[in-house]
Formats: sequence, C-alpha cells, structure tokens
Amino acid sequence: MPPPDDMWDPASAGLCAIYSHVGSGFSRIVRGTPNWRGRCSFGRVLRPHPQHLANFPYIGKHRYSLRFCTNRRARVFCEAKRVTLVLSQIVRAASECDIAVVAYCFMPDHLHLLVQGQTDSSDCKRFIARAKQYSGFYYWREFGQQLWQRYGFERVLREDETTEVVARYIVENPMRAGLVERVDEYPYMGSFVYDLNTLLASIQHF
Repeated sequence: MPPPDDMWDPASAGLCAIYSHVGSGFSRIVRGTPNWRGRCSFGRVLRPHPQHLANFPYIGKHRYSLRFCTNRRARVFCEAKRVTLVLSQIVRAASECDIAVVAYCFMPDHLHLLVQGQTDSSDCKRFIARAKQYSGFYYWREFGQQLWQRYGFERVLREDETTEVVARYIVENPMRAGLVERVDEYPYMGSFVYDLNTLLASIQHF
C-alpha cells in the first residue's frame, strides 16, 4: 500500500491526545538534557540476519519486542526532526494494524519497540512491513537517504513476561549505553499506552 502524498497526521486516527502528550514529554526532557548528544558515537555489534518464526501466525493479541536498525548503522536518530518524522509513521502503521505501541526508544542507530496486538485480527507482520515502508518512504523524501536495514530483530513475549518489565528494559537502553545518567534525561523514548511519568515511575518498582 503506497503512502499518500502528504504527511499522515496522528490526529486523523484519533491519536491526537496521546501523541501530544508524548510530544510534550520530549520537549520537557530535551530542555533538561543538553549533554547527551555528544555521546552518539558508540560502537555497535552486528548479528546474523533473523527470520520470522516459521510456525507462528503473528495474528492476534500477542506482544512483541522489535528492533529495527538503520541502513549501514548510520547514527541518524540524534535529531528531533528525524525522530518525529519516523515516529509519526510508526504510529500510523500501528493504528492501521490495530497494534498498540507500548514502549519505544530511538537509539542513535536503531529503534526498539514493544508492541501488542489489540484485536484477534491484529497482524504484526503487516505492522512491521508498513512501519518500515511508511517511515522509509518519508525519510527518503525528506533527507534523501535510505533509512532501514532490510532485516529486523523480533521476539514474541512469553505469557510469564511482564509487560512493564520489558518496557523498562527498552527505555533503560540509553542509560545502559552511557548516553545519559538517568532514564528521564533521554528525549527519544516513551509510550502510547502508559503516561510517560507513570512508565518512568514503574521502573522504580521492579
């Protein structure tokens, strides 16, 4: 499905209030974190190309931990304009596929997502394809560069895995990488399910 000529507006899918909350969360954190940008040149580890699970349908109310790496592991997610453009298309794809974005974190050269199907017909494979297609298309149009590697990494969460614990792991990535000293100093992470302050507070309780 080709994207339309104009940038998709999250408000058109009824996501204006949530999107505005996360956007304002970005703004609050950015003002208090002037020093993280200089640390966007950390090393990286390359892994074999992954495959979808052969006997798993990817349909229904399952939870998935996803990671998309940028083309040639370019460090492009150190600028709000680029992150906002890509995030808007991730949200668009999620809305179309009945997928909730439980947590996200843009690292300089890759994106972590925790997503969950909202209906029995939620299709995660379709979400992954559209999220990368839409964001890659608009990124190319805006910046003239290929955005994503062809392959991504994925894991289906087990029933005994707590959603909040996995969300915590995702949003703590910048701190583990040494980009910031505290989770709430990093501007490019959040949730479209949890209030940002609630998500950060839950980190202290596990």
